[in-house]
Amino acid sequence: MQKFSDVLLTLDSADEVQRIELYLENGTPAGSIENKPGTQGSIKVFYHLYKMYGGITLDAAVEGLALYAEHTEDAENCPGKHPNVDRLINVLENEAPLTMKVITL
Repeated sequence: MQKFSDVLLTLDSADEVQRIELYLENGTPAGSIENKPGTQGSIKVFYHLYKMYGGITLDAAVEGLALYAEHTEDAENCPGKHPNVDRLINVLENEAPLTMKVITL
């Protein structure tokens, strides 16, 4: 299995992303991810998914969980430890895609 740190090296830069806002299909806010230490890897993953899928579709969630590598299994075993991985798991479990708004600098 690839390591998350290795996966991040394969993704495009997301330095220009200030934050990513997530919404339920009905427009209700579902959270946001700030581009700051501790969440920069998630910014890269979610920005990649945004560019590939336009939002967090079921297919995007599957790919995202693969990109998170070892963190996906850890999130499944310890809910709440990796909230951004949990978001992808919830999309699959509830079959409820998320729309995204990317805020750039």
